[in-house]
Amino acid sequence: MRLSSSVPRLVIALLTLGILVRPVAVAAQAPAKTPQIGVLRIGVPTDTSGDTLRRALRDLGYTEGRNIVIADRWAEGRVDRLPDLAADLVRLKVDVIVASGVAGTRAAMQATTTIPIVMLATDPVGAGLITSLARPGGNITGVATLEAELGAKRLEFFKDSFPRISRVAILYDPSTSPGVLKEVEGAAARLKMLLHVFEARAPEDLAPAFKKATEWRAAALNVPASPFFQSQRVRISNLALEHRLPTTVPHRAYSEVGGLMSYGPDFRNLSQRAAVFVDKILKGAKPADLPIEQATKFELVINLKTAKALGLTIPPSLLARADEVIQ
Repeated sequence: MRLSSSVPRLVIALLTLGILVRPVAVAAQAPAKTPQIGVLRIGVPTDTSGDTLRRALRDLGYTEGRNIVIADRWAEGRVDRLPDLAADLVRLKVDVIVASGVAGTRAAMQATTTIPIVMLATDPVGAGLITSLARPGGNITGVATLEAELGAKRLEFFKDSFPRISRVAILYDPSTSPGVLKEVEGAAARLKMLLHVFEARAPEDLAPAFKKATEWRAAALNVPASPFFQSQRVRISNLALEHRLPTTVPHRAYSEVGGLMSYGPDFRNLSQRAAVFVDKILKGAKPADLPIEQATKFELVINLKTAKALGLTIPPSLLARADEVIQ
């Protein structure tokens, strides 16, 4: 009687144990969620400059389609499209958003206060995105470039190369930091150069801006850093050649397509730093604990082909300082 009465109790105990253990076993076998990175860009899908982030992530062991998913969103030169694209990334529930530029970062910040944001932006403090590089707070971190100081330095390089040039047009994107203009205007005053601002907010603004600059009798053009301008850099270079305007441009990607003289951060290095931030966040770090890094590697690139097309001679002293000379 005792044996037979214990059997039902044993069966019931085993069944209960099975019910409790089975879900745990199933959960243990479930595949881990593949991390998803949302990338917010103002450029166009054919812009290969975005490949640097993918290469940097691969160097850290992330292979797209195997252990990471990358969701690109392109504004195609339209700043006003960025908020909707940022909201789309939030709906996808990405694990981190990499945002380019002040406008892209602002759109991402307005779309989410919880998803970590890694920004690549010029003067985020001056643009009002954060109050401190050391303590950005909230859900944002990333890399900042000192565009205001760099813009002034480009003007100095230009004055050293072409002392007779005194009238310089500046192509300005209002979605960037206003501090950029102040620094360049201050440098122009010190160098005794007359500076005039021509705004461009969208692709259709570029041709009229160049026309107005020519009517103003500009002898050169200064192009500050802007994700919008970067997406239009081929057109900007072509318009500059068409209007016979030598240009100072933000970084090598412009010089590679015809910009005369670029001085700015090495964007390959910036992408590497952004990838490191992404890696840390995916491994559990909180953006608020990661201070904003400042760009530290800069390069001077000169396009001699463009100089010859414009009938200009670059001083040997400047060519000797260049990190690269494009023949």
